[in-house]
Amino acid sequence: MAERSTAAVDVADTSGGEPLAAKADEATTDGTKAEKVADAAQDTADSGAKSATTTEAEPLELHSGHKLARRYRLEECVTRLDGFSSWRAVDEKLRRAVGVHLLPADHPRARPVLSAARSAALLGDPRFVQVLDAVEENDLVYVVHEWLPDATELTTVLASGPLEPHDAYQLVTQVSQAMAAAHREGLAHLRLTPGSVLRTSSGQYRIRGLAIMAALRGLTSEHPQRTDTESIGALLYAALTQRWPYENDAYGLSGLPKGVGLIAPDQVRAGVHRGLSELAMRALVNDGATASRQEQPCTTPEELAKAVGAMPRIRPPETSFTTPPPYQRTGYQQGSYAQSGGNGRTGPAATRPVPAPPAPLQSRTGRAAKWCVSALLIAALGLGSWQLADTLLKDRNQDDSGSSQTTGGNAEAVSGKPVHIDKVMDFDPPPAGDGTENPQEATKAADGNADTYWPTRNYYGRSDFGGLKSGVGLVLDLEKVQQVGSIKVDLLGDTSLDFRAAPEDSGDAPTTLDGYKKIAGGKGESVTLRAKEPIKTRYVLVWLTDLPLKDDGNYRGQIKEIQVLS
Repeated sequence: MAERSTAAVDVADTSGGEPLAAKADEATTDGTKAEKVADAAQDTADSGAKSATTTEAEPLELHSGHKLARRYRLEECVTRLDGFSSWRAVDEKLRRAVGVHLLPADHPRARPVLSAARSAALLGDPRFVQVLDAVEENDLVYVVHEWLPDATELTTVLASGPLEPHDAYQLVTQVSQAMAAAHREGLAHLRLTPGSVLRTSSGQYRIRGLAIMAALRGLTSEHPQRTDTESIGALLYAALTQRWPYENDAYGLSGLPKGVGLIAPDQVRAGVHRGLSELAMRALVNDGATASRQEQPCTTPEELAKAVGAMPRIRPPETSFTTPPPYQRTGYQQGSYAQSGGNGRTGPAATRPVPAPPAPLQSRTGRAAKWCVSALLIAALGLGSWQLADTLLKDRNQDDSGSSQTTGGNAEAVSGKPVHIDKVMDFDPPPAGDGTENPQEATKAADGNADTYWPTRNYYGRSDFGGLKSGVGLVLDLEKVQQVGSIKVDLLGDTSLDFRAAPEDSGDAPTTLDGYKKIAGGKGESVTLRAKEPIKTRYVLVWLTDLPLKDDGNYRGQIKEIQVLS
């Protein structure tokens, strides 16, 4: 697929650092090499032919409390730059925090920004900060994206020191794999900086800026894959050394000494992992191999991801446990609580004799009491046994007559033959739903690949879809009326869901929840739901009713695979 240089939604970087390879690459005697641009003004130039009005555009005069589309309330302005502004806002409909980029509709970059945001939204990769909305309205263009309250910028992480080898290994692994996936879809970043990489509380890395940042800054590149690969190399270099791999200081990091050139990370700081040091040089030095091992340079994120995968895995450091203090006997065990003797001193000799226990009940009254207690115990045991047997029989009758649910890995094998699924459609019915729930990802729930999945949108505050709706789901079109006995659903995280089906005589898939009859329900990560007896239907609904909490602080459902059995 032809590469296209578009950018993603991100809060604008105001650190003052130099952007990485941001203009069209220039030819050199040893191949093409990405040109470094020194400031934001140069980002907007493409060989000097652009109009100066691009950087002279005034930022929008908006204020806290302003509401967009009667839904997004602006809270705090994060950035004002080059005629656009970035805000932290609140989505009052879904009651969650979001980020918003705003610029006038007549801004020279408004159209590229709108197009880039819509392209990034189609990617739907959870390793990137997701684009939620891209709208032109009332002479404004605004782009809404996720806001991750538990995430920290890599800039802030590096301010406290370089990363441990395992953390740096995770950084380059996750970022290179994510960017390789983006480039396979024709999307580039062109401004991967420590400010555009976030680390969540669980140690996962999320990339913001894939689509809009380059469009907002007017950045282009003839070789976007190489530009992004070099940027990943710079991030790894900074993670290993706490230094920026160029002479100029940037992003709160000191640059390399002037006149020295690019030197390997293990020559900048002692104790740097040798393999990661060489990997950073292979990503940064695109015109030749590293001197130590003569490995070929990595010029694409895909090549870099493969090089990381070929390395021996770096394990996290073992948790260190402090040696507990030696066992000491307590004062009670040492006899310090002994009774005082006649001379006022304590000691074993002064301990009073322990009185003998009272004699057991030997009288007629005592024997009667013992018999009464024994009779009561026998009666209680008999009653408990009868209740237990009654409960077991009831459960057995329910299992034989009602619909059943099987969850977990120890479930019995599901009987029945697989039923072909012709189409998979997202289902977000009115009145609470807006009719769409990531429809472009729906087919991944029945593609036979457990590594892909269909995600719901993010919901904030409560697992029951933020209290906004009763659920969302997927409708499975079986092409014709067929016998269905059970469904098997594999998910990411414990999720509550129902198995529903449309009537046999339904010509089209019902558009409301009332059009589907509930067959069975359950909860888990791998759930099998059976009908009490096989039904006939063409349309099966997998209806999610309660979502798991994810590392980013949002509630989100993710269906990996659905199987329908006769």
